[in-house]
Amino acid sequence: MPTIVVSDLHIGSPYFKHEWFRQFLEALPADSRLVLNGDTIDNPRRQLAPPHRQVLDALIALGDRLPVVWVEGNHDQGYRPPNPGKIVFKQAYALGDRRLFITHGAYFDNVMPYNRWFIQLFRVLHELRMRLGAPPVHVAEYAKKWQFLYRYLNRNVRMNAVEYAREHGYRAVACGHVHHVEHTVIDGIEYINTGAWTESPTCYLSAVNDELSLLEWRGDYSSPSDGTNFQLSTLRSAASNSANTASS
Repeated sequence: MPTIVVSDLHIGSPYFKHEWFRQFLEALPADSRLVLNGDTIDNPRRQLAPPHRQVLDALIALGDRLPVVWVEGNHDQGYRPPNPGKIVFKQAYALGDRRLFITHGAYFDNVMPYNRWFIQLFRVLHELRMRLGAPPVHVAEYAKKWQFLYRYLNRNVRMNAVEYAREHGYRAVACGHVHHVEHTVIDGIEYINTGAWTESPTCYLSAVNDELSLLEWRGDYSSPSDGTNFQLSTLRSAASNSANTASS
């Protein structure tokens, strides 16, 4: 069964690309499994706008037709939608014979939990700059402008995830959390980050048998490459990026 993994939808955030994701859901192969890898909901205490509520309802309805696994993140930890149907909720999820470990990535983050005062100040300054006329973007997208700090966070999650996979015998680990699309190999272990659906590129991980592919969703069904409505377009290869990402 093909497994499709996405992370960091942040349903409820004004930056969630809800129409784009609805198209994505409608194109899912009928024989697949969908794994929502954390921060599916942006703020469990906030009421969802109708378009966002429709996406959540679509996910619940999807669970009646194919397996849907909801892995908790730091934003939606402990959250359960009303009448979740057949959605299965997990802290983490594994595929195959130690082939792939799927977890949101907050567990591997040793940076943000210990710098909450700075994170809060950063959010306040980001809100202020938008009120003064700066383009409205998700705070994680703005953080990417601070390359030194952002690379440090990415490296922290990446290396801790790879170390966990090594210690527990997994050949690959997939995360979200840092909103940074990446597919690299470190000491023989694949590290995949599927990014977020609050900024571009919007990506997903396709796991078919023993093959893992990080792909960009472009919503173009005119020339399907695999005989279904899914347009699989490779974002980048691990071979061409492993040296750069492992060293950053």
